[in-house]
Amino acid sequence: MRWGGFGARYAAALAVDAIGAGLLRPFLVVYGVGVLALPAAATGIALTAGLLAGLVVVPPVGRWIDRGARVGPVVAALVVRVAGVAVLLGARGLGAFAVAAVLLGVGNQAWPPAHAALVSAMAGGRADGALAFGRALRNGGLGVGALVATVAVGAGTGVLRLLAVGTMVGYAVAAGLVGTMRVTAATSVRRKGKGRSHRVLVWGNLPLALCYSVLEVVLPVVLTQRLHAPAVWAGLIFAGNTVLVVVLQVPLVVRLAGRSRRGLLAVAGGVLAVSYAGFWVSGSAGAVAGVAVVYTVGELLYAGFGTALVAAAAPSGEVGRALAGFQLSTGVANALAPALLLGLLQAGEAPLWSGLVVATALGGWVIGRWGPVPPERAELSGAEPVVAARAGGSGSGAP
Repeated sequence: MRWGGFGARYAAALAVDAIGAGLLRPFLVVYGVGVLALPAAATGIALTAGLLAGLVVVPPVGRWIDRGARVGPVVAALVVRVAGVAVLLGARGLGAFAVAAVLLGVGNQAWPPAHAALVSAMAGGRADGALAFGRALRNGGLGVGALVATVAVGAGTGVLRLLAVGTMVGYAVAAGLVGTMRVTAATSVRRKGKGRSHRVLVWGNLPLALCYSVLEVVLPVVLTQRLHAPAVWAGLIFAGNTVLVVVLQVPLVVRLAGRSRRGLLAVAGGVLAVSYAGFWVSGSAGAVAGVAVVYTVGELLYAGFGTALVAAAAPSGEVGRALAGFQLSTGVANALAPALLLGLLQAGEAPLWSGLVVATALGGWVIGRWGPVPPERAELSGAEPVVAARAGGSGSGAP
């Protein structure tokens, strides 16, 4: 059975993994402060250090993918996450929490290129829809997990240990499901190296990737401090964004199939820039919520076609390194965004929003003008995929 371009077994693994991640990920800071009694500043530094440390493993993961691995990198990312949560459960101080943060950071940074390469190989042909389906499924799972965790945490921070156990089990089950799959990509067409156009894509991606932190880091501060709105508004906007991503990601990608991916990234940069200008001039929480719909459209275009463009334009045999380079730029942007954006906000909203408008529009335009152009009918995996499951059963990754 096929689900969104790949097997039902991998769809189940994605759902279980995402629900598990949603149980704990939004509450890691609360876990460090409330359960382990760590200083808030030290907890934040440990989590940031973990994300930065995770970037170190991204290039080796890319080379591993280019040697033909598809299932292994995904399983490894999940197993490292299991280890990270296990260390977290046994932590009694800052040192152990930092080790857990590094392990989780490694797993989280290695996941995107590994997942994209595996989905591309399973889907075959133009895999934009499969990647979009995977993202929608993960967002839905994260939302369900976060909702369950939010209700549970109402009983006190002590329940966080139980949520961590649920997270670890989710990661382990997902690793087991993926580990039973066998996906082989056999290279069939050789193409020239990535060259300047790929570097343009990597650098142009930096301002575009800041969009996630705008939603999660900047808007809550703007809503509560400038507009003096109740904190629940930030949660409602985040929830609305999640619902729109789950509902619209796949239909939007399918509707725009066949159009220039780099052109769509240019449009994404323009739409995001317009939304930032809208946030700047919004005078109420309701106005911010309305502009957030425009922001979500930009995010859908960016997330729906960014990874797809990278994989489609990568030379045969270099898909992993291309995805790794894209993830490095995204990871660097995500790691630096909280300090950068909140620092600009402290200087005033004009430096923050004007800087985001200019940088994002410019990044999208540069990609649209000089980004890579995939060969006609290029396959995202750079290969003719052969997909099969080791053990029979309807949940296999087979077509």
